[in-house]
Order: sequence, then C-alpha cells, then structure tokens
Amino acid sequence: MILSACGLICDECEFYGKECNGCNAVKGQTFWAKEMMPDQTCPLFNCSVNGKGFKSCGNCAELPCKMFREMKDPNSTDEEHKLSLMQRVGRLKATQ
Repeated sequence: MILSACGLICDECEFYGKECNGCNAVKGQTFWAKEMMPDQTCPLFNCSVNGKGFKSCGNCAELPCKMFREMKDPNSTDEEHKLSLMQRVGRLKATQ
C-alpha cells in the first residue's frame, strides 16, 4: 500500500501510474495540484512535508486540522467526505 501524506491510498487511485505516481513520488505536485494550486503543490503535502518536515499529516499533533477537514474532493458528497476523513486519519495514525 502506497499512502499519501494525507492518508489516501495512492495505488488504489484511478490516476495512479497514469497521471500521478503518488504524492511522495511527485513531491506533492500531483496533476490536480499543478492545475488548481498557485504553487502547483498539494497544500496538505506542502504543510506537513515541506513546511513541518514530517513524513505525513499523521505526524502532526493537529490532525485533523482545519485545512485537512476542509479539503474536499468536489465529486464526493458530504457523507463520503466525512467517511474519507475518518478512514484517512485512522490510516495515518496507524502508521505512526
């Protein structure tokens, strides 16, 4: 299992191996971040890895912080987002 800095399972993503090789491999510059973010880097990766020097958000005492909770896939429902948050936080805490 390849885990992203925010707890997503990279190798289960439909874009893995095509448009993205996982956030750690691309240093947070995922295809969507390149298109949507001013600095072309995922804000969660930028904060946890680049900013705080952590391996992932799981190392942060503030998990789940406001940014973590508010970054939502626009294609998911509120219920799906809440479930995803719980799963991701659980994965990240389990790897610490």
